[in-house]
Amino acid sequence: MTTFTLPGFDLDRFVGGTLAEDLGEGLPGGGHDVTSESVIPADARFAGVMDSRDPIVVAGLPVAEAFFRALDPSAEIELLAQDGDVAAPGTDLMRLTGNARALLTAERSALNTVQHLSGIATMVREYVTAMDNADCTLLDTRKTIPGLRHLEKYATRQGGASNHRMGLWDAAMIKDNHVAVAGSVGEAVRRAVAAGVKEIICEVDRLDQIEPALEAGATRLLLDNMEPDTLREAVGMVADRVPTEASGGINLDTIKAKAATGVQFVSVGRLTQSAPAADIGLDFTPL
Repeated sequence: MTTFTLPGFDLDRFVGGTLAEDLGEGLPGGGHDVTSESVIPADARFAGVMDSRDPIVVAGLPVAEAFFRALDPSAEIELLAQDGDVAAPGTDLMRLTGNARALLTAERSALNTVQHLSGIATMVREYVTAMDNADCTLLDTRKTIPGLRHLEKYATRQGGASNHRMGLWDAAMIKDNHVAVAGSVGEAVRRAVAAGVKEIICEVDRLDQIEPALEAGATRLLLDNMEPDTLREAVGMVADRVPTEASGGINLDTIKAKAATGVQFVSVGRLTQSAPAADIGLDFTPL
């Protein structure tokens, strides 16, 4: 069995909860796969192959394996690709043999996970390619589906990006609403510094906010919704005192120009928020 661990992520809990949701555990009449139980003999066996039907960057295969093993611990499963691999259409990703009822019950949960995570990894790779800048790092954001953050941020890494904050706990990010309550960019940053926060990312959307943020102690500036010429001017004003990040209005058409302004990072929310599912299939054959 493939070992899959992520800090802060409980694979067994995720698999168990997802299967319980699909099976309707705890609901009247729930707790079983009515279709498979009524149609498939209990001792029937299947052999199947999961394959890509689009060009994709693979992500989530070990999680899919865990779904199948949760319902058929004796299933024979062979991973034919690794997460992070680029797969052409028609590439076989996984071969499996086991109890037909169990494999069919786990099929949708396994496929949903691989399709979603591979979709993210594939979109990320498109953005990295379009950015075409080894001196600039593509970042994801906290715009993730509740409950899936660790997996989605794992998928962005498989596609070639790096992770921004994992959550609200590992860095301060001062945005316009924080500034509105604090009264100014400088005051908001000063409060974070006084609280002992080590990493303080401050969003600025005007050039005149840069110096107050830096003087107060910001450790990184997020340059929000600035066009390339303004970004370039902002980078010049910062003068390498802290890292800079471009965010907002970034898509496949604009990322190269914005990354070329000298910023160290570019962050894109849609990598996790809007990536389309990859087209991946699973075909079974009775044994």
